[in-house]
Amino acid sequence: MMVFTGMGARIGLATKQSMLQTFRQRWGKWFALLAGFGLFLVTASFQAGNTIGAGLAFAETFGTSTVPWILFISTAAISLLFSRSFYKVLEKIMVIMVGIMLLSFFFTVLIAKPNLLEVLGALKPSIPSGALLLVVALVASSFSIGGAFYQSYLVQERGWDVSSSSQARREAFTGILVLGLISGMILISAATILYPQGIQVNSASDMGKALEPLYGNLATHVFMLGLFGASFSSLLGNATIGGTLFADALGLGRDLNSKPVKLLISLVIVLGAAIALVFGRLPLELIVFAQGVTVFVVPFIGIGMFILANDKKLMGVLANSRGAQVGGILGILVLLLLAITNFNTIFLS
Repeated sequence: MMVFTGMGARIGLATKQSMLQTFRQRWGKWFALLAGFGLFLVTASFQAGNTIGAGLAFAETFGTSTVPWILFISTAAISLLFSRSFYKVLEKIMVIMVGIMLLSFFFTVLIAKPNLLEVLGALKPSIPSGALLLVVALVASSFSIGGAFYQSYLVQERGWDVSSSSQARREAFTGILVLGLISGMILISAATILYPQGIQVNSASDMGKALEPLYGNLATHVFMLGLFGASFSSLLGNATIGGTLFADALGLGRDLNSKPVKLLISLVIVLGAAIALVFGRLPLELIVFAQGVTVFVVPFIGIGMFILANDKKLMGVLANSRGAQVGGILGILVLLLLAITNFNTIFLS
C-alpha cells in the first residue's frame, strides 16, 4: 500500500493532468472509463458498510433503530460536501477521528500487556481454518488500490509540484503507517483481551469490551465514538474517491468544488444509505458483486499505475526507484492473487 500510494503521489506531482486523463491519452478513453467506472462501482458497493457502521455507533449507544441515524448521517455528509471548504473540513475530520482510534488502542495495548513473544510469533503468515475470505477481505481493505490511485488527485488538489515530492511521500507514508498500526493494535487487543475470555464479537458493543482495561465501564461508549469516526471518515473519503474518479472518467472534471463532482459524490452517499435502509446490512450479493468488479478491474489499474510510474519520460526524476519497482511487482502479485482467489470463490466454488 505504501509503494502504490507513493506511486500515486509521484504521478500526481509529475503530471499536470489527472491520472485518468493520462490513462486516456496512453490507452484510450474506454480504458479510462472502465477504470473510473470500476472504482465507482467498488466504492458504491461498499458504501453501505460505512453508512451502517456510522449508524450503529449511535443506535447501539442509545438503544434505537439504525434508520434515523443513517438518514441523519447521510444528510450531514451531503451537507458537508456542499460547504465551501469541503476539502479542508474533510481532512480535519479524518485526522481527528483517526487520532481518537490510534490513542485509544495504543493505551489499551499498553495496559493489556500482551505477550511480546506471542505477538512476534504471530507475524509469521498463516490462515486459520475457514478464515480465507476474512483474510482476503482484510488484505483487500488494507491494500486499497482506489485509495492509492486517488493520492494523485489529492496532491494536485493541494497545488503541489515536483518540489513538494518529499512532503507528499512523507504524508502518504505516515497515513498508511498509522492505519496499519491501528489495525495491528486492534488485532492485538482482541487477541489479548477478548480471546482468552472466549468473547465472541457478534456486535459493535462486544468489540468495545477490548477497551475495558483503559476505560472501564465507558469502554463501549469510547469504542462507539471511534467506530463512528472510522465509519464517517471512510464514508466521506470513499464517496469522494468514487464520485471524483467517475466524474473525471466521464470528462466532467475532478474539481471537488464543481457541481458535477459533488453530485456524483452525493450519489455514492445516497446509494450507500439506500442499501443500508433496505437491507439493514451489507448484502452478501453486493459484496460478491464488488469482488467481481475487483477481479476484472483493480489488477489492471494497479498495472497501469506501475507502468506510468516506471516511465522516465513522463516521470523524470520521480520515476520508480529499484526498490519501488520490486515493491510494485510484489503488489501486483498480491492483487492478482486476490483476484484469482475471488474468482475461484465467486465462479468456481
